[in-house]
Amino acid sequence: MIDQFLDYLRYERNRSELTVKRYEDSLTDFQKYFEEQEEGLSWTSVDADVIRGWMESLMERGNTASTVNTGLSALRSFFRFALARKMVNKDPAHMITGPKKRKPLPQFVKEEEINELLDKTEWSDEYKDVRARTIIITLYEAGLRRSELIGLNDSDVDFEAMQLKVTGKRNKQRIIPFGKELAEQLRQYIDCRDKKVAKQSEALFLNKKGSRISESEVYKTVKENLSKVTTLKKRSPHVLRHSFATAMLNHEAGLESVKKLLGHESLETTQIYTHTTFEQLKRVYKEAHPRD
Repeated sequence: MIDQFLDYLRYERNRSELTVKRYEDSLTDFQKYFEEQEEGLSWTSVDADVIRGWMESLMERGNTASTVNTGLSALRSFFRFALARKMVNKDPAHMITGPKKRKPLPQFVKEEEINELLDKTEWSDEYKDVRARTIIITLYEAGLRRSELIGLNDSDVDFEAMQLKVTGKRNKQRIIPFGKELAEQLRQYIDCRDKKVAKQSEALFLNKKGSRISESEVYKTVKENLSKVTTLKKRSPHVLRHSFATAMLNHEAGLESVKKLLGHESLETTQIYTHTTFEQLKRVYKEAHPRD
């Protein structure tokens, strides 16, 4: 039966040999599994419970949800083929749902790494360095998206009220408070910028020609500087947004407050950071508990 199905994939469906091999491996593995479960089980007698048991065994062997779903897809295709040709009289796979793929947890820079970068790294008074430090502090202390940072204008910074007016997705605006450190850094940056750059734009962050800074410049700036203190593979501006959210929750900020600061529409989007902080909590426990 398996050979007939594989020939069907090759010659009638024109599937690649890679796909055929992947389906063959899944079907062979399933057959081996059900033959070990109960004497007399066959392709015509296996039911949904047997398939679920096989999927569980795949997970227990360390396979990812993606691999298990590929195996389930192979079974579905096989049983549809066999049912259409009356090789079996039922399709036990069609109502089974595969495991959900786990979304990767957001990566974040540790607080001590941020402190090392901002407090212990030598920064020159050149415009490029002053701007870089300001960008990093703004992203980290305000939790902005890259596009939101680029979109800031001078008029969006209210030093008297100590707040930023941020334009987010779908042009929705929100107000983000900031503290003394960011206020001082922004003042230093603006002073340096106005002395060294011929301003051609209302934008807060400018390139050397006086125009609004580009996405690539912001990305390059953040990546180069985060590389000094972290070994994370991802060192993008969004990592600093993740770091902001994680730091806020680690220091007992409420989930609803963090949601508003990030500009999330749904609390579910913000809740992923609670998983991040829990993972950090588990690491702290394992490192610190004397009996672990």
